[in-house]
Amino acid sequence: MKNQMVKRIASVLLAGVMVVSLAACGGNKKTETTDTSDKKESSKKETEIQVFIAASLNTVMTELAKEYNEDHPEVKITFNADSSGTLLTQIEEGYECDLFFSAAQKQMDQLEADGLVVDGTRANVLNNQVVVISLKDSGTKVTGLENLQDAKSIALAGGSVPVGKYTRQALVNLGSLKADGEVDAITTRQVSDALGGVEISEEDNVSKVLTAVVEGSCEVGTTYYSDTYGYEDKLDILQVVSYDLTGDVIYPICQVQNDEADDAQTEAAKDFYKFVLSDNAKKVFDAYYFDTNVER
Repeated sequence: MKNQMVKRIASVLLAGVMVVSLAACGGNKKTETTDTSDKKESSKKETEIQVFIAASLNTVMTELAKEYNEDHPEVKITFNADSSGTLLTQIEEGYECDLFFSAAQKQMDQLEADGLVVDGTRANVLNNQVVVISLKDSGTKVTGLENLQDAKSIALAGGSVPVGKYTRQALVNLGSLKADGEVDAITTRQVSDALGGVEISEEDNVSKVLTAVVEGSCEVGTTYYSDTYGYEDKLDILQVVSYDLTGDVIYPICQVQNDEADDAQTEAAKDFYKFVLSDNAKKVFDAYYFDTNVER
């Protein structure tokens, strides 16, 4: 009887030891899993980056941000879209900015001269083309820049806006306009006078030129080819202006010196910059009528 009791007690003690041992093993595994999760969470700290983009990039960059956030939901990308000249001024005035994506080299040149470009990050990304547009079936007599004076009204960006500068350069090269100095210094009034006094609505950026034509407040306007994406059923492209007249329409990008950014913000800006230069991004740019065949 005593022997049976001893055996039972020994069995219970042995089972208890096994339970404790298994629990200990399970506990170690759980601790390891928690540590790994914590590491993953710490490596994906939520942050926000400020990306200044030329107005003509607004649609395509919104699409790229969505694709980027599929793998990086912790990064909030805030865009500031306007003319490249306005964006440059804002950065120089101290607006917080992590990336600058310009529609012309001039503004990037100035930013670099200001010492605000992170070394080694300036890169040419895209080429574009100036186009003359009107509402579909508008009946306009205008066929392109050569007879722009036949328009009843024109939407034209100011000279400090890249598309406005490229348009002026093309008109100078055609002999329709004279330039005593830099073409971006040619006023809208001077353009109007050179075209026989035609009514011109000066716009702050290329998006506003597009809106003026789409809404019918101006008969024709000059935008970029990429701006016609999504408006194929509303607009007629009267002319795709050759590079011989405008020169290349290069879009450069850079990281901007941002003293207010913490490490997470700086790393996120660097990573999104790389994404914009990736082959996957090229496919998106191509789909939105940009030319990605440029030397960086």
